[in-house]
Amino acid sequence: MKKWIVFVLSFLFATGAQAELKIDISGAQSNPIPIAVADFTGTSYGSDIREVIVQDLEQSGLFRIIHPDAYIQKMENVNQTPRFSDWQAVNAQALLYGSVERTDDQRLRVSFRLWDVFAGQSMEAKALTLPVQDWRRLAHMIADMVYSRVTGESGYFDTQVVYVAESGPARKRVKRLAVMDQDGANHRYLTDGKAMVLTPRFAPNMQKIAYMSFKGGKPQIYMMNLNTGREEYLGSFPGMTFAPRFSPDSKELLLSLAQNGNSEIYLYHVDDGQKTRLTNHPAIDTSPSFSPDGRQIVFSSDRSGSQQLYVMDRDGKNVKRISFGSKGTYATPVWSPRGDYIAFTKIQGGTFYIGVMRPDGSGERLITQGFLVEGPSWAPNGRVLMYFKQLPYTQDGERGQTGLYSIDITGYNERFIRTPGEASDPAWSPLLH
Repeated sequence: MKKWIVFVLSFLFATGAQAELKIDISGAQSNPIPIAVADFTGTSYGSDIREVIVQDLEQSGLFRIIHPDAYIQKMENVNQTPRFSDWQAVNAQALLYGSVERTDDQRLRVSFRLWDVFAGQSMEAKALTLPVQDWRRLAHMIADMVYSRVTGESGYFDTQVVYVAESGPARKRVKRLAVMDQDGANHRYLTDGKAMVLTPRFAPNMQKIAYMSFKGGKPQIYMMNLNTGREEYLGSFPGMTFAPRFSPDSKELLLSLAQNGNSEIYLYHVDDGQKTRLTNHPAIDTSPSFSPDGRQIVFSSDRSGSQQLYVMDRDGKNVKRISFGSKGTYATPVWSPRGDYIAFTKIQGGTFYIGVMRPDGSGERLITQGFLVEGPSWAPNGRVLMYFKQLPYTQDGERGQTGLYSIDITGYNERFIRTPGEASDPAWSPLLH
């Protein structure tokens, strides 16, 4: 991200004893925790910041926001101590409030406090400072801290999503790169649509996006610098190159190279342009994804007769099949940032599914299905997946709309992600802070 985007994080108060409030999200479905989000006072930005925090927490499915009409006590400033009995009376288990001030150098400083209402203890008390134009980021960062403090897991609200924006009829489809905040705000297009693009992927260091482009009529891999918007062609490869995915340190790219009807997986070194072949098999090997420690790679291959998932060492050795479903084919695997699951697309009986399994192939669970669901991408905390879904054709034979959706890995809380038009191939960024 741009170097001038920085934030200052400082303690405002001693937090006292560790609060006991904790929501258990390990089960199949968690009961949302009731939380009161009172006013953020001080400037007109306060109400906007509060609204974004509320939306983030509510849409996670883990929090239930108590309506302000029920509040008994009015929180007038961040230094005010709650009357806990008033908040207990409205069944709030947690209370968040804060204040916003504009500094002389055109920055916003947001101070906030999070309380465990029934324990009467402070859970968090901090201040964040960013340029005024980044007020939404401030809200996402606060929501991340609340999420983390209550769930024990890192948040995912201060993130971006790159995707393929689609428009036009099926025979003349325009596909261009677009990027936005995870909630759909701050949307912008990165390419003009003159060349079709597919499968964009963030570099973990957030400096570049890798993607496939048909510029020049031949599918090849490009990288775009997010700060400058400059495109970089990776060089001429024989055949077609596709399915790029960065290594955890952003120094290498996994990609598929197809020649004479056969697709193999290569490791491309970003700095010097050297490439190393990892697979050597007459079958189609594609869709590689690194494990978070960079030591292993999951990929899909039809070497067993149908498209299945395999894991190998980063040097291409010790290939092991991990999908053994009696029916169905598997595609687009992607390793969770936590390393505990691999998400995938499965096709069985004419129905598409998004599922997860452990890296050894055990514990397979199908968490959503549809006429066409594909391309899962992990939130940076490994708790939520985003993917795209195409609706069935209409009775008049018109193509169903394609859009982005997110879902908890438990299979609950599926959400539609609003975009200006149709959308596919989402890729979630790491946390920005």
